[in-house]
Amino acid sequence: MVASKRGQRRPAAARVGDAPGDRDPSEAVDYGALARFRYELRKFLAFSKAAAKKAGLTPQQHQALLAVRGFTGRDPISVGDLAEYLLIRPHTAVELVDRMARLELLARVVDDTDGRRVLVRLTKEGERRLQKLSQANLNELRAIGPTLTRMLETFRNS
Repeated sequence: MVASKRGQRRPAAARVGDAPGDRDPSEAVDYGALARFRYELRKFLAFSKAAAKKAGLTPQQHQALLAVRGFTGRDPISVGDLAEYLLIRPHTAVELVDRMARLELLARVVDDTDGRRVLVRLTKEGERRLQKLSQANLNELRAIGPTLTRMLETFRNS
């Protein structure tokens, strides 16, 4: 920000000598395309969040179900791996697993190869809710897919 003659601040891009034609063309950024893309992503995330709430889950619980099922297939995963997939701290993942186990969405199992290690897997109820939410999310992605594809082509071609 730069101070104007009246002491008000204005964006640095509005400075004299910083006209759009004065910039290096290799630094050109299509801010409109980026803004529209992020807007479409936020709309999808808002849809997914509302669908999770309608199913009686928090968005984080939905993401945990998807991570357990999506990254490991039907095999259980460690709480540490779950934390990594969700980009949260391990102790936060432990608390999340505790809450989800009480809701009978996840179950703890002892690792066959290391009895000290606890793994988590989906329960039948967790699988049922994930299936329902995943179908709703896939339908929404199919609906917005053409728009996202056009936007990604814009980035590829710029």
